[in-house]
Amino acid sequence: MAIVKPFRGLRTPDNETCIELSCLPYDVMNSEEAAQMAHGKPKSLLHVTRAEIDCPEGVDCHSEVVYNKSVANFADFIAKGCLVMEEKPCFYIYAQTMDGRTQYGIVGCAACEDYWNGIIKKHELTRIEKEEDRMVLTRYVKANLEPVFFAYKAVPEIDAIVENVTATAPDYDFVAEDGFGHKFWVVKDEQMNSDIEYYFATKVPYCYVADGHHRTAAAARIGREFAAANPNHTGNEEYNFFMAVHFPDSQLKIMDYNRVVKDLNGMSEEAFMARVMEHFDVECMGEEIYSPSRLHEFSMYLSGVWYKLTAKEGRYDESDPIGVLDVSVLSNYLLAEILDIRDLRTSNRIDFVGGIRGLGELKRRVDSGEMRVAFALYPVSMEQLINIADSGAIMPPKTTWFEPKLRSGLVIHRIDE
Repeated sequence: MAIVKPFRGLRTPDNETCIELSCLPYDVMNSEEAAQMAHGKPKSLLHVTRAEIDCPEGVDCHSEVVYNKSVANFADFIAKGCLVMEEKPCFYIYAQTMDGRTQYGIVGCAACEDYWNGIIKKHELTRIEKEEDRMVLTRYVKANLEPVFFAYKAVPEIDAIVENVTATAPDYDFVAEDGFGHKFWVVKDEQMNSDIEYYFATKVPYCYVADGHHRTAAAARIGREFAAANPNHTGNEEYNFFMAVHFPDSQLKIMDYNRVVKDLNGMSEEAFMARVMEHFDVECMGEEIYSPSRLHEFSMYLSGVWYKLTAKEGRYDESDPIGVLDVSVLSNYLLAEILDIRDLRTSNRIDFVGGIRGLGELKRRVDSGEMRVAFALYPVSMEQLINIADSGAIMPPKTTWFEPKLRSGLVIHRIDE
């Protein structure tokens, strides 16, 4: 069963400070964008997560100078009272609202050991170099500055507690610059905190990494690293745990994750279309944007026209949790076989567009001449994600897109506390 425990969070003392300090995750922006987002906001957490914005121009964002600046800025935020430590360990409830839909997550500490023993399940491969990149800043500041995004199979008793807490006034309540709403509650009742921990330990056999595979792996490795360096290690130290927002699967919605390709692999448009028709039924949908309406149906945009592609029988295996995925169908029978794009992780001929940008972004990139053809996919379901994780299988790259992204800075977990 899953270990999820309360912790003494480090957070802002009021809503106004929270609005300025909270920000998007550090890895969804470059240095220039981070500087723009933090402009006029001296309390923005970007001064810690992207401290190169406070260093001389041209500095390597992975240099010791930058990491030391992160440490200094973090300490300054605490010294000035922008971040204050909670008196007692507690859970937090975090609500995100997008397009009229709200999802409620429990912010608590997951156990590093649960990652190693398979209680925390993943569905994507990670790369050691990317894990290491996410570990360095944690080593310097000794804190989980940004949470990871977990899902769990909904538990009515936990839902009831969340409903009770969120019936009260939130501690933070704001709409961010992207138009998404964020509310945040501190669970102050000791019995409620105890009950949440109990229900996870008795009714939640597994947690699933929804978004943040590299950060999760990095946090687990940091826990082992700190344990090995501590001759008096007990297993109860804060570094044995890391911050995650746990959402019930019933509230989550996965968005589409689409593809744009630079060329037709040396083929004429006519030859390319003939090859596509070997594996897909093709219907011309005209110049208006067309979105897939069901599994095994795709949209393709080529030369100003949208097409509906429907995978033919035999191109997917309903009994195979990976083979049934539309990303597998598209990769196997079109990207690899026809366009000779066989490694999505390394090919420079393909790019990926999250569904939050809409299919208009696919059209724009093809119309601009940057890309030659675009493909839109029907989104993966939470049921599919959980089935794949439970089977121990790994999804193809760039399969799922979750939105909204978790806001950083609503609460921070110190691993040296």
